[in-house]
Amino acid sequence: MVLAGVICGLALMTPKDFAVSRLLPAAPALAASMWSVAATVALGLLALAVVLIIEIVYNPDATSFTAAAILAVTAAAAYAGHVRLQRERTLSQVRSVAMAAQSVVLRPMPHRLRDLGIETLYLAAAEEARVGGDFYEALDTPHGVRLLMGDVRGKGLSAVGTAGAITNAFRDAAFEEPDLVAIARRLDRCMTRYSQTRNDPTASAERFATAVFAQIPPGSRSLDLLNCGHPPPLLLHDGGVRVLDPTDASPPITMAALIGDAYTVDTLPLAAGDRLLLYTDGVTETRDRAGVFFPLAEWAGTQDAASPRALLDALHHRLVRYSRGALDDDIAAMVIRVDGPATAV
Repeated sequence: MVLAGVICGLALMTPKDFAVSRLLPAAPALAASMWSVAATVALGLLALAVVLIIEIVYNPDATSFTAAAILAVTAAAAYAGHVRLQRERTLSQVRSVAMAAQSVVLRPMPHRLRDLGIETLYLAAAEEARVGGDFYEALDTPHGVRLLMGDVRGKGLSAVGTAGAITNAFRDAAFEEPDLVAIARRLDRCMTRYSQTRNDPTASAERFATAVFAQIPPGSRSLDLLNCGHPPPLLLHDGGVRVLDPTDASPPITMAALIGDAYTVDTLPLAAGDRLLLYTDGVTETRDRAGVFFPLAEWAGTQDAASPRALLDALHHRLVRYSRGALDDDIAAMVIRVDGPATAV
């Protein structure tokens, strides 16, 4: 409407030879990108009426040509608006399906389990889908609070099925298995069977996931970690950052039959105020313009006073700025803060 008004004003203010009014078809063409089909056609007809009046007064010989041009542009704009609306409806349906899938893979996380505060962050590389191959879970079980953070090979909707199968298997195993090693072996068996049910043998052979399992037993300030080929968590303690590398490597999920099923659990003490940061490789593999990876541990060392939510919000903003908005991998992160007085391990 503003564009149409500007063109009409210029048409009345400029000499007859300029024929600025013939630019009015730009108004319905622009309207097609944001208005309904009916509104676009209405604006085109309004532009036609205005042009006819101006042309009759200023240049009657060109009236037929100008009117035909506006009608043609309006018809094309109306069709373009119709196609746009159809695609928007399709995209809305896809997003609804993706959100339903995400609610299965990544259910709403409780902000507190026992004396632990929990916050999460999830960014899908396939922005239109809003869901990808990263996954996490936190459960309060008879064995203590058990945590999972993982990453399926691949990204986007193609990885959703595998991520959902892993998280569902973990939700059962976390309550039934006595330790983290038993959980890892159960998930490996479940995912091996899941891969065998797929119709594509090549894809099944390449379908695996990295994961880190964590456990805080009831009434204890100790942390058990089992890392299956996943980026090491960070422990923010007393103003410092400790990278929790495993003492020995453990196989990724579905790779135990290929490289052995020797799992290693590391145990370390926790203190009140400690924050544990679990994340996927989308965080550490974010690159700047020069191709340099994001220095997560160094950055985390500057976030000593941040709460879990503030820490993840700051991480999100920093990753977007660091990559200049070019995040090309799924990103998931979880922060667990130990609250309450410390007890002996």
